[in-house]
Amino acid sequence: MSGNTAPIFSKAAHVEWDTGITLANTAKDGIGIVDTVFTADAINGSYLQKLTVRPRGTNVASVLRVFLNNGASNATASNNVLIAELSLPATTNSEVAALSGYEIPMNIALPAGYKVNVALGTAVAGGYAVSAFGGDY
Repeated sequence: MSGNTAPIFSKAAHVEWDTGITLANTAKDGIGIVDTVFTADAINGSYLQKLTVRPRGTNVASVLRVFLNNGASNATASNNVLIAELSLPATTNSEVAALSGYEIPMNIALPAGYKVNVALGTAVAGGYAVSAFGGDY
């Protein structure tokens, strides 16, 4: 049996975000405190192009961990897998200088109902805004 030979494209843009990520989660298996930043379409799934990460003020250094979840409870470690990490330097809020943002290329097709969760390695004061850009099939 041959595979699909026709390209597939998104039918609708899909953008989600979380603007209040501040709490620490030292678990490396996706359990504990996580923030869901993208949930794939419940019927046909979705394509996730990228995540953008922006500091919201003064923060200590941390790491952002990105987990793929199969749509079930993230409290069960076998439902999650670590797929990316981003080192986050300490930031100082300023009214005259921009705080650097970051982009994590994802470029993955997600089955129906799958989620992308994020967590910080250390607690921060200002927090981070994480946006997800993709499309639904």
